[in-house]
Amino acid sequence: MKHIFTLICLLFIATAFSQQIRMEKGKFYVKGDQISSRETKQMLTTNPEALKLFKKGKNKESLGGFLIGFGGAMIVGDVVVGLVSDANYPSAMSYIGAASVLTSIPVMSGKNKKMKQGIDLYNKGVENTLGYHDKPTVDLNIIANGNGYGIQIAF
Repeated sequence: MKHIFTLICLLFIATAFSQQIRMEKGKFYVKGDQISSRETKQMLTTNPEALKLFKKGKNKESLGGFLIGFGGAMIVGDVVVGLVSDANYPSAMSYIGAASVLTSIPVMSGKNKKMKQGIDLYNKGVENTLGYHDKPTVDLNIIANGNGYGIQIAF
């Protein structure tokens, strides 16, 4: 029983210190202070589904960045080869580079949406665990049973 009680207390303490995360222009903020992606991931570990969505967005960002870099390098490399030698320009390198850059557009288009979904899911969990509501809810009931009358107040 002691172990279960201790575990419940630790979980309550972990959620009590949870803070809401805001995302603006690709940067993450808690209470107006900017935090890194690593700190954001650490905060999201309390909600596995939110962490999964956030990681999907970060993976899309990484893959899209790689495709842009690879495509740009291929195009620049082909331009250099075309200027230095008598090879035909544009060659297959330029077409592969252009295809890579164009492929990165749909890959990167959904990255912010996935990260935002993960952060919103986390924030909803924080609101629910800390008891924040848009409107305070208080229920007042009069209870009667065989032992007498009473008032029940629920927050």
